[in-house]
Amino acid sequence: MNYKSTRNSKNIVTPSQAILQGLATDGGLYVPESFPRFDLDWELLSQYTYQEMAHFILKPFLSDFSDEQLKRCIELAYDNKFDTEVIAPIVGIDEKHYHLELFHGSTIAFKDMALSILPHLMKTSAEINHNHNDILILTATSGDTGKAAMAGFSDVPGTKIIVFYPEGGVSSIQEQQMLTQTGDNTHVVSIVGNFDDAQTEVKNIFNDSVLRDELQLSDSQFSSANSMNIGRLVPQIVYYFYAYAQLVKQGKIDAGSEIDFSVPTGNFGNILAGYYAKRSGLPIGKLLCASNDNKVLYDFFQDGEYNRQRDFILTISPSMDILVSSNLERLVYHAVNEDSERLSALMEQLDTKGHYTLTDEEQGHFSSFLSDYVTEAQTKEEINIVYKKTGYIMDTHTAVASRAWRNLNQEGLSTNPAVIVSTASPYKFPEAVLVALGVEAETLTDQELLDKLNELSNIPYPPAIEGLLEAERLHDTTIEVSDMREFVRNIAR
Repeated sequence: MNYKSTRNSKNIVTPSQAILQGLATDGGLYVPESFPRFDLDWELLSQYTYQEMAHFILKPFLSDFSDEQLKRCIELAYDNKFDTEVIAPIVGIDEKHYHLELFHGSTIAFKDMALSILPHLMKTSAEINHNHNDILILTATSGDTGKAAMAGFSDVPGTKIIVFYPEGGVSSIQEQQMLTQTGDNTHVVSIVGNFDDAQTEVKNIFNDSVLRDELQLSDSQFSSANSMNIGRLVPQIVYYFYAYAQLVKQGKIDAGSEIDFSVPTGNFGNILAGYYAKRSGLPIGKLLCASNDNKVLYDFFQDGEYNRQRDFILTISPSMDILVSSNLERLVYHAVNEDSERLSALMEQLDTKGHYTLTDEEQGHFSSFLSDYVTEAQTKEEINIVYKKTGYIMDTHTAVASRAWRNLNQEGLSTNPAVIVSTASPYKFPEAVLVALGVEAETLTDQELLDKLNELSNIPYPPAIEGLLEAERLHDTTIEVSDMREFVRNIAR
């Protein structure tokens, strides 16, 4: 399998080359030339460990990796850094309603599922291509990717990583996780602006040919840890198949029957992995795109117009506070019949005019998707309702997906057994969760918030939280968006 750019279908690279580049040299995103069709023997697959499922799914997507190389990457990624051998457990909430918990890794967010393996995929990709360049990884984060990426790349030889995040746009726990990150090769910078500002400038820096040439002269190159990199995106396909296998194993569904997934969605990478799983034969009925008050994706699925010209709203689900969803470009590319000229024209309209509109025929490619948006009040209400009914506490992002599924289920639009993709531990957003549960949390310290959440949930402190508040802050830089390029240039020297 090879990969081609959304902006130029003749720009074709191998999987390892796509991983090393991160973003295509023409500014596009790499997509598979075709999708594998797996022999889905669920009697066998239902017995697979997560590691075995990862090898089964990733093998055709990473076709220039040898079996030995791929297995080594998987073994190094999915080890005891996860607090359960299951890696990504399925938890029943009520009849035909389940949560796929993706927060059992070292930073208690779903980004660990892919960022635990990306450093090993990148190192192996360099070996395959006899590439001895130092790699400078640029990442914009809305809260979770930054910490998970730095945890994965910390002190990895031949790499440097710079993470940009919006000042005031992440939770206090997310910020503490990033600012206490160790590693001589890690750099964390808050920017005066929002996530979209950071992500747009990172893309601009990637596409700066002068800066790229400067790096090449010093035997260095850019890459990305965002889901723009297929090395981040493809490993996320695994847990959709694994979730289905667990439900078969537990006797909750019949092998071959359809299930729905509800996904809290910001940059569109997580739900796109679900779409790629469906394209590869997983029996998915509907993919529920759940938005918060920044409902640009909800509006897009309603009328085919993507319009980023709207107020940016800071919410209690900050990882979804995004108005320019980078990975949507991949889905739109498929919707326009992989016409790179048409896709490029749409992206140009988005850059220059702030919006674009698909034709009715192009919108017809989205029949697999449902969408809904959930207000701040509804998010809190959902956390409270589920806790009172079941004793289960979820974070604010998961609550958006849970409420979206509940709404669509009541409307008769999502009727299959449903999996809520649970993307973060409630310990990552303790104040918002406790307020939703009726606790007067505004005056509590971070430690008191964590202690109260521990008392209510009976969930032990995750290792990622132990000692976090006492850890020394090692990073303390805030810059304007206009200064990001020069900061990158200085680190690259």
